Amino acid sequence: MGTSFNEQFDQHGAWRREFALRLKLLSEWLKDNDLLDSAVEERLRRLEGQMRSDKVMVAFVAEFSRGKSELINAIFFAGYKRRIMPASAGRTTMCPTELGYDADVPPCLRLLPIETRLHPQPLMEWRSAPENWTRIDLDVNDPAQLAQALEKVAEVRRVTQEQAKALGFWHEDLPEDNPPTGPDGLIEVPRWRHALINIAHPLLKQGLVILDTPGLNAIGAEPELTVNLIPQAHAVVFILAADTGVTKSDLTIWREHLIAENSQADARLVVLNKIDTMWDSLSTPMQVQAQIERQRATTAEILGLAREQVIPVSAQKGLVAKVNDDAALLQASQLPVLERALSENVMGQRRKILRSAVAGGITELRTEAGRALTMRRRDIGEQMVELKGLRGKNLSVIKHMRGRIEQEQGDFDASGAKIHAVRSVHLKLLHDVFELLGNNTLRTEMAELTQALRQPGIKLGVRKAYARTFERLRLGLAKAQSLSGEIQSMLTGTFRQLNAEYGFSLQAPREPDLARYERDLDMVERSHNQYLGMGNVLRLAQPEFADRLVRALATRLRVVYESALGEVELWNKSAAAQLDAQLRERRRNFSRRLEAIERIQQAASGLDERIDELDGQDRALTGLDTKLAELTSHLTEGPVPSSADNAASLRKTA
Repeated sequence: MGTSFNEQFDQHGAWRREFALRLKLLSEWLKDNDLLDSAVEERLRRLEGQMRSDKVMVAFVAEFSRGKSELINAIFFAGYKRRIMPASAGRTTMCPTELGYDADVPPCLRLLPIETRLHPQPLMEWRSAPENWTRIDLDVNDPAQLAQALEKVAEVRRVTQEQAKALGFWHEDLPEDNPPTGPDGLIEVPRWRHALINIAHPLLKQGLVILDTPGLNAIGAEPELTVNLIPQAHAVVFILAADTGVTKSDLTIWREHLIAENSQADARLVVLNKIDTMWDSLSTPMQVQAQIERQRATTAEILGLAREQVIPVSAQKGLVAKVNDDAALLQASQLPVLERALSENVMGQRRKILRSAVAGGITELRTEAGRALTMRRRDIGEQMVELKGLRGKNLSVIKHMRGRIEQEQGDFDASGAKIHAVRSVHLKLLHDVFELLGNNTLRTEMAELTQALRQPGIKLGVRKAYARTFERLRLGLAKAQSLSGEIQSMLTGTFRQLNAEYGFSLQAPREPDLARYERDLDMVERSHNQYLGMGNVLRLAQPEFADRLVRALATRLRVVYESALGEVELWNKSAAAQLDAQLRERRRNFSRRLEAIERIQQAASGLDERIDELDGQDRALTGLDTKLAELTSHLTEGPVPSSADNAASLRKTA
């Protein structure tokens, strides 16, 4: 029958914890054996951080009254034996709600007032200003208190038409999208702009983030939700009502917000909810199933999906079945089918991507640490040849060799100016790359786009303004890639020269692949173009809405550019650390050689003892190399999820 999403996520969490433990043990081993230079340490830190903080976001999207919150209850919170997310009749989730876990924050519900839309700061900045949120502490051991507190995400307030317009919920050009006006002339809008729920639910503790979104009107009014959060979700579950199928407003959400084109097809699942409304005592089970299958086929055709991606369920019956341990009702609700689809499509793909990402980092780490061992082994080999050549020689020959080593050491120390000059040129070119990928460049581009969108009559030229901005961003990335290519060529040539002159084993680290960030830009541009292709073009006539959209864009672009900059910084650190390590090793080598000569001059037996010592060191290096290969192979193969009690065996391995 396969495993449910919850079970798969448990396994994913176990695998991540085991991987992080192996990384920690590898780090300790490298440090104990003096193989932990700054570049290796940075790679380990990033890999461990990536593994420990990896999040899997599942976004639940639907028009109002499709049973979205009930579905979240059924899949994730049935263990509480009651509803946790508000799921009564009518509108429930009025603001975007994120459920996650942060160990540094006590269990709480944080609510951002809707009035923050009147200020220029993007949502990302409000996240780091907790004093502006309303906070309600949660008792995770009291399901009733938890459920009562979470009802606040359904709160609304009534405002004047002018206030609704300022908040982004009323548009003169789009009367059909405006909320109804009450008898008193007031309009109902959400009380909160965004909600963050922090609880130590087992799945949330392991990195699951659930995004619960409100209906069409609220989605369209919050650009950051549409162009940032939903597109970056690892899976989107789109909920429809089984009895109505795809309505006009459902189709609008699908086409204009879920960016079905050019996205990973199996990351989109459509749920035909409330199939229990089609259970009919006057029809046979076979007839009911045939009716559900017809609705499923029609829905798949309208949305352009494979039929397998449309899953009929009854969230309400599934929740009841789990609460009452009713296996027959659970099977009839078809909820396990959806859970398996989530586990296979989301978790399987996520683990594959994560394994692929860390495997590359581990391979490079292995190469960098292995290079230090190679350098040590070669130095030992040279010393062995040198010392064996002294057998049977008189003291004057030994004294002459000491003078030659001291001369080599002096020449090597004098080469520092040359190496410093190489670094200066390298850093100058690198500074130009940092400028192209830095905050100032992004700030300038966003200012130009904001100015363009404020031009009179811009409604017809929005796409062109965006296209020009993204074209300049791509040109900047291409220029940064070209400069990094120049630096790579310079490094390769310089390292080759240093290897020839000083017997180093320097190898230029792999050049950053900035082209993949161009693909990220393409994805961001597509999400914005999709957003611009609807009634929001009319909304852009309002300066405050255009500004909000540009701020949402800047937030997402900053993530792309910081990632690119981080890759360039690691590349630079790898080259510098490699050179520092080999310079340090060579200086140690001179000290060891001089020490050996001194011992030989003082005692005739010193020569053979030193040769024996070097033999032992060479064997130890072979053992270290074997151990390094063993420890890193455990990581590149990706440990299979296992029980929590395997920590002791891992420590024994290390």
